[in-house]
Amino acid sequence: MTETPARPRKSPCATCPFRVNVPSGIWDATEYERLAAYDEETYAQPTAAFMCHSGPSAVCAGWLGFGDPADLLAVRLGITLGTLEATCATYETPVPLHPSGRAAAEHGMADIAAPSTKALNAIRKIVQLRPDIT
Repeated sequence: MTETPARPRKSPCATCPFRVNVPSGIWDATEYERLAAYDEETYAQPTAAFMCHSGPSAVCAGWLGFGDPADLLAVRLGITLGTLEATCATYETPVPLHPSGRAAAEHGMADIAAPSTKALNAIRKIVQLRPDIT
């Protein structure tokens, strides 16, 4: 039985770490640390696609949209191996995103020790949506 290739979300989710309007500090530091690795030269990037935190069966639209998704090694490999839909390579979004994984990580880490009320409310929503993560 062949698995269906993962497709991108239609739009970056409301708590996507790549969105500029998402409050700082809503994800664990390990999640933010993963983002900058996708800024490396293509050959040095992670080989695994960055999946959506809100619905892990979908490819993160913010990850695909922050730059040219065809420059992401994981996208190239995923399409070649049939684990990602070909639409991942041409994904675009009008949603304002951080210009790099590093910029998204820096923003996300800024308030991680003392998240704002807006961030705490976002965390509560994430926990309700995804009780499997803590």
